[in-house]
Amino acid sequence: MRRLLLLLTLGFSTAFAAEVAKITPAAAAQLVADGKAVLVDIREPAEWAEAGVAAPAVLLPKSDFDSDRKQWKDFLTKVGDIQIILYCRSGRRADAVGQTLAAEGRSVANAGGMKDWVAAGLPVREAKP
Repeated sequence: MRRLLLLLTLGFSTAFAAEVAKITPAAAAQLVADGKAVLVDIREPAEWAEAGVAAPAVLLPKSDFDSDRKQWKDFLTKVGDIQIILYCRSGRRADAVGQTLAAEGRSVANAGGMKDWVAAGLPVREAKP
């Protein structure tokens, strides 16, 4: 009976998972430039160092989000109700974090991966360790 209840609960939570809007890197860059959103790179520090980061990005690793959210707590307090636009390497991790943030009542979008940002010709900077 417990297993059935657990499966039903998991099924319902998956069925009602918050939808995360997809946004193009160009649209994300414009929202950030207009002060209507903040761009967050959720890759890990080694990835930032290896491939660089989007020029306007705040760097907050998914590993911190998945643990105690030490860095994320301060960030979320500072940004308040402003839209959060996430990206990672491919967009998959950004979608997972986005679903959690959306379920917590945050306005969130997924700009895909760093490769999409670069392909759009948008500015990149080195990540300082």
